Amino acid sequence: MTAPAYQQMIFVNLPVNDLDASKKFFTELGYSINPQFSDENAASVVISDTIVAMLLTRPFYATFTDKEIADATKTSEVLVCLSAESRDKVDELVDKAVAAGGTASAKTQDMGFMYGRAFDDLDGHTWEVVWMDPSAIEG
Repeated sequence: MTAPAYQQMIFVNLPVNDLDASKKFFTELGYSINPQFSDENAASVVISDTIVAMLLTRPFYATFTDKEIADATKTSEVLVCLSAESRDKVDELVDKAVAAGGTASAKTQDMGFMYGRAFDDLDGHTWEVVWMDPSAIEG
């Protein structure tokens, strides 16, 4: 039996204004908080086995950079894009985000083989959610 192949992970670090409100927002989307990597300064939001969003209070985030921290409600700093298993799952996640206090952002993109929508979280970070027809990817 061979050891499983290493899977590279991504940790998206985002500054937040209200850590408790942000934790509530992401748990309402169906994600969990990993308490092992969470405290009063940070919350580890488990999106999948290989994707984690690290929500950091602004003062704590500032300890990792000498750069000015963007106000994502005014400036685009990053577009985080998540895949979804179907068009319905795209709508479901974006609708949950809006119901939890986020804002629908950007226009719905429907190219037939690809479908996407986006939302801004409580701090203005933009999350795109995209479904692509598997046959289009293979072809």
